[in-house]
Amino acid sequence: MKIGWLTLLLLLPFVGALVTMAVPKAKALLSKQVALGFSLVVLVLTAIVAVGYHQNGAEKYNETHTWIKAFGANYALGLDGVGIVLVVLTALLTPVVIIASWNDADNGRWSSKSFFAWILALEALSIGVFSATDVFLFYVLFEATLIPMYFLIGGFGGPQRSYAAVKFLLYSLLGGLLMLASVIGLYVISARAGDPSYLLSDLIKLDMSQNTERWLFLGFFFAFAVKAPMVPFHTWLPDAAGEATPGTSVLLVGILDKIGTFGMIRFCLGLFPNASEWATPVVLVLALISVLYGALVAIGQTDIKRLIAYTSISHFGFIVMGIFALTSQGLTGSTLYMFNHGLSTAALFLVAGYLISRRGSARIADYGGVEKVAPVLAGLFLFAGLSSLALPGLSPFISEFMVLAGTFSNHKVIAVIAVLGIVLAALYILLMYQRTMTGPVRDGIEKLKDLNAREILAIAPLVVLIIGLGIFPKPIVDIIKPAVESTMQRVGVTDKAPEIPVTEGQK
Repeated sequence: MKIGWLTLLLLLPFVGALVTMAVPKAKALLSKQVALGFSLVVLVLTAIVAVGYHQNGAEKYNETHTWIKAFGANYALGLDGVGIVLVVLTALLTPVVIIASWNDADNGRWSSKSFFAWILALEALSIGVFSATDVFLFYVLFEATLIPMYFLIGGFGGPQRSYAAVKFLLYSLLGGLLMLASVIGLYVISARAGDPSYLLSDLIKLDMSQNTERWLFLGFFFAFAVKAPMVPFHTWLPDAAGEATPGTSVLLVGILDKIGTFGMIRFCLGLFPNASEWATPVVLVLALISVLYGALVAIGQTDIKRLIAYTSISHFGFIVMGIFALTSQGLTGSTLYMFNHGLSTAALFLVAGYLISRRGSARIADYGGVEKVAPVLAGLFLFAGLSSLALPGLSPFISEFMVLAGTFSNHKVIAVIAVLGIVLAALYILLMYQRTMTGPVRDGIEKLKDLNAREILAIAPLVVLIIGLGIFPKPIVDIIKPAVESTMQRVGVTDKAPEIPVTEGQK
C-alpha cells in the first residue's frame, strides 16, 4: 500500500519517538539531537504539503482505507483550510519547544529522552487529529493525545505535577465520555439509514430529527468546551500550565487546546448546523464570560505561568465567539486567531520560562529591574506580551479585529462588551511587565544572565511570523477562506469570507 503524505507526517514523529527512546540513557545529548532532527524533517515535509495544498488543492492528500468494517470506521485522512493551518502550527511549535526545552527535563522524574519522545508522540497524534476525516478515528486520536500530555505534566512538572496531571486527565476523560455517547449515536443513525459509516462525507448527508441533532451536538460540544477551555470547564488549565514545564505549556495551550475549537468548526458546525444555530445565544454568552473572566482573574495572579494560562482562557473566549457568530468574517478570524494565538502564547510562555529557570521562582513579587541586567530577555518578554494583547501591526491584532467585526454583524451587544477584554489585556500584560522588568533591581536579580544563542534561536521564528503575518496575513487567509465558505454554506450562511487588502508593494 502506498503511504500518503499525511500518513507519513503522522508516522515520522512516532518513529522519531521510538528511535529517541532507543538511544542509551548515557547519551542524553544524542537523544535530544535525534528528536530535534525528526521534528525538523516533519516541519520540512509539512511545508511541502502546505505549498502543494495551496497550489493544487486537497484532493492529492486524501486517504481512505477500511479499518473496522462492522462499525463503518475507516482510516481516513484529509485536509481543509482549517486543518492544514493547525497541522503547520503543530509542526512549527514542536522543534521550537525542543530547542527551548533543551535542558528542562534533565532533572525530571524520568530520563530526558522520554520527555522528548513524548513530545514527538504528541506531535504525531495532533497531526492525526487535525487530519482525520472519520469521526471514529478522530475520537480515538482525540483521546490518545491525553497519554503523552499526562506524562509530560506528571513526569516533568513542578511540585504539584501529579495533582495537575490527574485533574487534566479527569476533566478530559469526562468530556471524551460524553463525546463517545454522541459518536455511538452517529453510528446508530448511520446504520438505520443503510450501511454504517463514520466518514464525514457520509455523515453530513444524514437526516436527523431536531432533538436527536441537538443531543448529539451537546455531546461533542461539551468535550470541545472542556478542551478549549471555556468557563466554567476551565479550572484544569491554570493548574496544568502552572505545574508543567514551559515547553509542555506551549504544547498544551498552543496545540492541544486548539483541538477543542477545531472540533467546534469541523464537527459542531459541520455535522450539526441547525443545533449549532440553536445553541448560539448560550455559547456566545459563555464565550463572553470566558473573555472577561479570564482577563480579570489574570490581573490578580501572583504566578507568571498561571497568569498566562488565564490570558489564554480569555483568548479562547474570543475564538469561540468568532466561531459561533456564524459569519464568514468571524470564522475566518477565529481560525487565524488559533494560529496567531499559538505563536504569541508560545513566545510568552517560553520567555517566561527562561526567566523562571534563572531565578528559580514563578512568583511575580520575586522580580524587579530585570530589564537592567537582561535587556534582551526583557525586550522579548515585552514583545511577546504586546503580541498577546493584540497590538496593531502584530499578527493577533488582525484575527482579533476580524472576530469582533464578524460578531458585531449579528450580535452587536456581545461584540461591544467583548471589547472590554482588549482593555483588560493591556492591563494584565503591562502590569506584569512593570512588576517584573522595571524598577530597582531586586535581591537575587543582579546576577541574572541574559538569553544565550540557543534560547534566542528558539524564539526567533515566532518573532518573524508574528511580525510578518501582522503586516501581510493574506497568504494564510487565502488558505482558510474556502473551508470557511464551505462551512458557512453548511450552516446556511452565504456571505463570502473577507478579502484582505493588498497594497501595490505587496503584490
